[in-house]
Amino acid sequence: MISTKRKIAVGILLAFALVFSACKKEGKTKVIRLGHALDVTHPVHKAMKFMADRVEEKSNGELRIDIYPSQQLGSERELLELLQIGSLGMTKVSTGTLENFAPELKVFGLPFLFRDRQHRFDVLESEIGENLLESSVRNRLKGLTFYDAGSRSFYSTQALNSPADLKGQKIRVMESQTAINMVKYLGGSPTPVSWGELYTALQQGIVDGAENNLPSFYLSYHYEVCKYYMVDEHTALPDELLISTVVWNKLSKQQQKWVKEAAMESSEYEKEIWRKAELHALEEIKKAGVKVTYPEKEQFREMVQPMYDEFKKDPEMKKTIEAIQAIK
Repeated sequence: MISTKRKIAVGILLAFALVFSACKKEGKTKVIRLGHALDVTHPVHKAMKFMADRVEEKSNGELRIDIYPSQQLGSERELLELLQIGSLGMTKVSTGTLENFAPELKVFGLPFLFRDRQHRFDVLESEIGENLLESSVRNRLKGLTFYDAGSRSFYSTQALNSPADLKGQKIRVMESQTAINMVKYLGGSPTPVSWGELYTALQQGIVDGAENNLPSFYLSYHYEVCKYYMVDEHTALPDELLISTVVWNKLSKQQQKWVKEAAMESSEYEKEIWRKAELHALEEIKKAGVKVTYPEKEQFREMVQPMYDEFKKDPEMKKTIEAIQAIK
């Protein structure tokens, strides 16, 4: 059930989106509107800007992508709902949020699924990755590419050195059942809060901490409130760039080719700037007085093993997990 408050908010966003249109003509130029929740300094926003520039270059001005960052058009879930009805053209969301629309993507929420960064890239760029991009098409959401979002770790207003320190702490999670279950297995109390409301929730003690990658922790200024960051790297949820199938199907084959090519190129570009952003964020949060710890990961792996046992009860999910683990 959607709350009355949320219905009103979605209605306002829908009206706004309809006024501006997801995809419209401006003279000889077709414009696609892309909304997302990130700040303009975030590497993934920069990658989408790179993509938009490449689309305009490839199409010689025939096709343009206008970007609306920082939740101007709504939260991740609201943006996905606008895509589904074709009132917004494109968005970028975490696969953690997207699993509510494509259950196959729950696999990315499994802790310690990838051996390392290269293994992650090899999976995302394989046939497995392409199939997962297509898994949301039945819900009118077409995946174009994945963006590296690094590894997620816990941070808090309270000391963090091991899984034992999570016990009893209220940890913000995305609207993802997989993330909720993970925090429960690790002893924390999972509390869904939208990204845009998290800073205030941390300040007011509504939650004690959260989990995310280093650039997001730094660029959101959460380090001003949370002075403990534990590099456990439990999950590596990629971001996904999506286009509404309502909009996609109105593009010509050539226009579709421009968009897909530009998206893939932006993914390669994002890899380069992401790593630099991680190193910069780590340096800056340490300067700001954040205590960064590196716990032994084996404890975490043992505590979340039941998640693998549960997932593998589904034959298709078992097949996907084993295929991912088999990639060398």
